[in-house]
This record gives sequence, structure tokens and C-alpha cells, in this order.
Amino acid sequence: MITNAQFASVPLASAANPAGTATREPPTILVVDDELIVLQALQATLEREGFHVVACTSPHKALAILADRDFAVILSDQRMPEMLGLDFLVECRRLRPHSSRILITAVLALPTIVDAINKGEIFRFVAKPWLREDLVATIRNAVQRHDLVTHNGELQAEAQQLNAKLRETNVALQSKIRDLERNQQRTDTVNRELAQSHENSLELCRRILTTFDPVLGGQARALVEFAGQMAASSLFTEGERHALRSAAWLCDLGLIGVPREMLRAFRLSPDQLTEGERTTLHHHPLYSQTLATLVDSRTDVSEVIRAHHEHFDGSGYPDGLSGDQIPWPARCLAVAVAFAESSLSKTAAIDAILARSGAAYDPEAVRLFLKVSNLVQLPRQVREITLQELQPGMVLANSIQSPHGLLLIGDGQPLNPATISKIKTHNRIAPITQRLMVYA
Repeated sequence: MITNAQFASVPLASAANPAGTATREPPTILVVDDELIVLQALQATLEREGFHVVACTSPHKALAILADRDFAVILSDQRMPEMLGLDFLVECRRLRPHSSRILITAVLALPTIVDAINKGEIFRFVAKPWLREDLVATIRNAVQRHDLVTHNGELQAEAQQLNAKLRETNVALQSKIRDLERNQQRTDTVNRELAQSHENSLELCRRILTTFDPVLGGQARALVEFAGQMAASSLFTEGERHALRSAAWLCDLGLIGVPREMLRAFRLSPDQLTEGERTTLHHHPLYSQTLATLVDSRTDVSEVIRAHHEHFDGSGYPDGLSGDQIPWPARCLAVAVAFAESSLSKTAAIDAILARSGAAYDPEAVRLFLKVSNLVQLPRQVREITLQELQPGMVLANSIQSPHGLLLIGDGQPLNPATISKIKTHNRIAPITQRLMVYA
């Protein structure tokens, strides 16, 4: 036994590294044994295997070294004069908990083994005398264990940092979500208020019309109802629906500037109007367009109001537009206006509209108006459709003829893609003006 306290550490020469040394730093092993010969043997054995070894004969000095640096493996003898190896390894665990601790002892007493395992102070026991292969294998396993524990600790630390950042991000995200929700609520509130304000403005316009001329107010109410029924179909984009509904409210605002006597004369005997009076009436879509921009500034609404008295054949006013030059909502509104302004009976007004289908009115708009307004009672097994709604398998309840009386498709005939294509092609060349009926 060496008891000289001044012999704290033994700076023994390292063995040459074998060829093919790993590129990373070799694992560092702390070996503590008070017997110099044993210490030299352990150091030489381990350095030949490529390990970096720090050898120390004093447990106290070894603890001082441990306070300053880390070791992958700590190898300690059990019986030493300064303290027992197991007590030394207990302190090592406190200083370097990730290091793998190995105890070398000549006597494997069962109480010692049980106590060390229960406290978790050691990784392995090495019995004296040891076999070189067993010692090297134990050291390598201990290095692997240290690497795994260290890496796991790094991963846990990184995971904790990421979790902390994630919590911070979640807190910030929740705050942003709450801000967005509050903004959305404010936006929804503003939109509802704007929508309500728009509806109030439209209702105010109708009441102004009613005050000026009760007949105009009644016509506006009917137009709004018909426009809503037509806009509910699938033949409109969202923008076209809005334009049709708003135009129905506002299209007659310009008539406020027309003298009441002229309006009454127009209703009772339109043929007796002078050319100047007729020109004034024909300009009312322009006046309506100007006034409507104060209520709804959307361009498409303005265009529909301006064009709602244009004729499909180009004979209307104020711009003489024809066919597809007229906005689709304006073509639909024109049919509703014709019915609402008519002084004829319901049946006679419908007959008059059908008679001018293809001339004053778009036949498809006429079909849509008659379909959604339910003004004509059809047999239960028959329903009315538009040209765009024709589908293979439908059975016609009435024959389809060209404007010149040429039979295109007979009634009772099932439709197929070819016949539908034939009908639509003919409609593009010469618009089909009649109503389309199919069996339900």
C-alpha cells in the first residue's frame, strides 16, 4: 500500500495510439488506485486500447480533479487508506452524475454489492485479478453508457428549450388568435351594421318612391320580390345576385324627377305622349343610375340599372344595347319590370311578355321569371325549366319549335346529349322564345 499523500497523481507516459484512431477525441478515463503498480497496469492497458487516461493515487485529489472536468468513466479501487472506493464513487456521483462508475475489488461481499446497486452508485464491478478482455469490454460498455446518458441529457435539455419556446409561441399564438377573433367580431359587427344600413337605405328609397307615387312604391316592392326569387337560382354569380337585388330597389329612382301628370299619362295612354315627354321618360334609367350611386356605389349595380330598359333585339333605351351586351341581371330585371308595370291581368301580362320574348326580352330570362315566380299553375307532373337546366333523361312535356315554326323536338321525347346540343346550338343562331316544360 502507498500512503505517501504527496504522491497525488501519476503522470505516466501514454501508449502510442494504434493505426486507424477515430477522428473524435478519445474517451477520458479517471483511474484511482493507491497501489502504483496496479495504477500503472490499468493505465497502460487502457491507453493501448485508445483511451485517454488520468491516473490518480489519492481519492481526495481525484475529487478535486472531478470538480474541474468531466470523465466518461471513473474506475476506482475499493480498499484505499483515505476512503473506501464505494464512498469515493458516492461523491463522484454528486459531482459528475453522468459518468459511468466502476468499482475494482478483490472481495465481492454481498452486502457491498447490494448497497452499491440499491444506491445506484456504480455501473459495474471488476474483480481482482481481472482479465484484460473483460476489463476492456467493461470499459467500452461504460463509455457507451456515458455517451448515451450524455446524449440523452442533451436531447432532454434541447427538448426542454424547444418546449419552452413552443409554450412561448403558443402563448403568443393564442394572443394573436384572440386578437384576430376580436377583430373578426368587430369586422362582423361592422359588416352587419353596413348591411343593415344598406337595407335601410334601400327601404328609404322605396318609401320615397311611395310618397312620390304610391304606384311606383308598389311596383318597387314587387320588383324586389321577383328579383329575390330569380337571384336564388343557380344562374347567377354572387356579384350578379347582389346587382339584381339592389337594382330592383333603385331602378325607378329617376322617375322622381318626372312630373306626376306625365307618369299618369304614360300609364293610361302612352301613345299620346309627345316626343319630348317620351325622351324624358327614356332618360330615367340615367337619372336612376346617378341617384343609385349615393346608395350603392358598385359599378355592376349601376350598369344593371342603366340597362334595365334595353331590349334583347337592340330596340330599347338608353344605349340601344342588344343580346349579351346587356348584363344578364338587367335582362332578368327587364322581364320583372314589364310584369310589375303592366296594367293587364296576370294572364294577359304573361301572354304579352311571351309574345315579345326574343324581341324585347331574353327568352332565357323569361323562362327563369315564369319558373321562379309561380305565376302560372302547371299540372302537378309538369315543371318549367330554363334552357341551361336541360339534362339528359328529361322528357319534354311540350314540343320545341324554332321562331319560324319549324319543329325541333317533339313532346314526350326523352332528351339526350345530342338533342340538348342541337337545341342550344339553334338557340344561339335563332333564340328559342317558348317556355320549356318537362315531366317531373
